[in-house]
Amino acid sequence: MMIPMQIKLRPHQERGVAAMQQHNKGQVIVPTGGGKTLKMIYDALREFQSETPQTIVVVAPRILLAEQLSSEFLEFITNAKVFHVHSGETHHESSTRPNEIRNWVDANADQHRLIVTTYNSLSRLQVAEIDVDTIYFDEAHNSVQRHFFPATEHFAANARRAYFFTATPKHSLAVGKPGMNDAAVYGQVICKVPAPELVEGGYIVPPKVIVKQLAMVTGKQTNFDRDSENLLETIDDNKVGKILICAKATKQIVSLVTETDFCFQLECRGYSWMYITAKTGAVIDGQKVNREVFFDTLSAWGKDNSKKFVVLHHSILAEGINVSGLEAVLFLRNMDFIGISQTIGRCIRLHHDDAQGMRDGRIEPGNLAQYSKSFGLVCIPVYSKVGIATARAVQSVVDTIFEKGEPAISTVRR
Repeated sequence: MMIPMQIKLRPHQERGVAAMQQHNKGQVIVPTGGGKTLKMIYDALREFQSETPQTIVVVAPRILLAEQLSSEFLEFITNAKVFHVHSGETHHESSTRPNEIRNWVDANADQHRLIVTTYNSLSRLQVAEIDVDTIYFDEAHNSVQRHFFPATEHFAANARRAYFFTATPKHSLAVGKPGMNDAAVYGQVICKVPAPELVEGGYIVPPKVIVKQLAMVTGKQTNFDRDSENLLETIDDNKVGKILICAKATKQIVSLVTETDFCFQLECRGYSWMYITAKTGAVIDGQKVNREVFFDTLSAWGKDNSKKFVVLHHSILAEGINVSGLEAVLFLRNMDFIGISQTIGRCIRLHHDDAQGMRDGRIEPGNLAQYSKSFGLVCIPVYSKVGIATARAVQSVVDTIFEKGEPAISTVRR
């Protein structure tokens, strides 16, 4: 099988793919929007050219991302049997029972096999005693979590090839706590792409940070009323059409929607609204929907230049999920370096019109003045001293990634 001609790697992707051919284990550090998934796919296609049946495993932090990765891999891979190992709904064959996983592998022993799983379910593959040829750990900073690390360590040691992909490495200086600086498990950094290179190449846009000073709650106003007022004012001031709001908690989202006129005011301004949390599920313009409808709608709205919308979440959309078209991220809570970096990554993807303009030769890559979307807006509310820590943390992450060209590394110290 030949690798499809429609896969055209960018120079930094070619470096990553070449590094994976030269090393059987290692870390690939790429900023959000740098196309790390295509590196995995290209490498998998090459491995599936082997006459010897191969088992390739793709690991994701969430079921939603596992489904997205599966879909992206299968746009190109047509010569492998597919199995999912997680508790979510999928139209592929799936199970989390080790004996059923083992039986599926044995039944397809004469064919290439692609297994898609989550960090939470990776241990089920270990119990099933599956021999793995190649394993890709997506958003690999998740693998250092206490419950996930034993299975990660097992496959890093026993798979023939193991690669760890992230924009935000997590290191450890604490005894007994795992970190990606453990070269025995994670290998060395075999490819690192600086964010300024992606901006100059026309693959992402830089973030623009705005700190918004706000008054404290006064009189009979509630915290949720103030949040509503702040968000509407920010939307009006910056005239952005597609916005991701990172809430402190599910309660804050539900209270904004049910206890204030936030949604009514959005509708008056021509915006649709949607939210998704683990507790409430997905809601679009007041109607409860399943997750598939939510993400299909989010994708369609993101590609529609005339559609204005606000999407609220707590953490589900922070990592990996490709939310097309977002112009701005509004923080209503503090996060660690990884959370901030991943969230900023949602709004710095190239606008589809600009991408097309570069393909047509109408736009010069890196010439931001020619872009219809020349930056991703990152807005942080500051209530007196409250919120200042968030603003400083966000600016520090932006400086590290986009000025210094280094990844934002989160370090466990105790």
